[in-house]
Amino acid sequence: MTDEQAIRTLIETWVAAVHAGDLDTVLAHHAPDLVMFDVPPPYDGVRGLDAYRDTWPGFFEWQKSGASFELESLDVTAGADVAFAFALLHCRTGDDDPRQLLRLTIGLRKIDGQWTVTHEHHSFPHEDSAAPEITAVLDRWSADTTAGDLDALMEPVAENVVSYEIDGNYTGKQAVREVCAAGLASSPDPITFTVPDPTIESADNLAVAWSVDHVTADGTETTSRATRVFRRTATGWQLIHQHLSYPAS
Repeated sequence: MTDEQAIRTLIETWVAAVHAGDLDTVLAHHAPDLVMFDVPPPYDGVRGLDAYRDTWPGFFEWQKSGASFELESLDVTAGADVAFAFALLHCRTGDDDPRQLLRLTIGLRKIDGQWTVTHEHHSFPHEDSAAPEITAVLDRWSADTTAGDLDALMEPVAENVVSYEIDGNYTGKQAVREVCAAGLASSPDPITFTVPDPTIESADNLAVAWSVDHVTADGTETTSRATRVFRRTATGWQLIHQHLSYPAS
């Protein structure tokens, strides 16, 4: 077995152990003085094997929710006594965006003939603003409303959505679908729905958009205040809550 193959086997075994919650195997072949830069704090890293050990029980509990921890890719470069590897991993639940991969870099030294991990760096890329993607959802709703396409309107709506509508409160996708169907049927002519200049804030897998919506039906334009909450899923952004209102006179 070449050094590259030995290191690959070591890392693949470590990944499988993390997924299985096997702490002894996760800690194996790690130096007593290793330094890990992890996704959460501390900023200056986790230092020493004892501190490294303490990071895993909480992660294992999260894994029990059905999360994945699987290699997408792995590259290894080995010298005589020093080596490094970099990898991308799926570290997510089934609802998370599959494009969001965990980045991993590992530094190793050969100690007493055994490759030993001396450094790990785990991170996710800093997410760009979700504004363009949320704006695309709103624009698509505008086009689908004009087309009277109820199925398309409902596609970005979560099954467990809670919607505070002008005329009542509705829970679940089917209830919201019935409201939308009634709205589309209320006008013999195409209805226009536009969201000019929405404000959108996002972090991780959540986004909030607020705006003044414009709806024109039967030649009459109305405006309403709207707040919408979206969650990023494996199939894209899904509406999980919206709140529509008119100001009280």
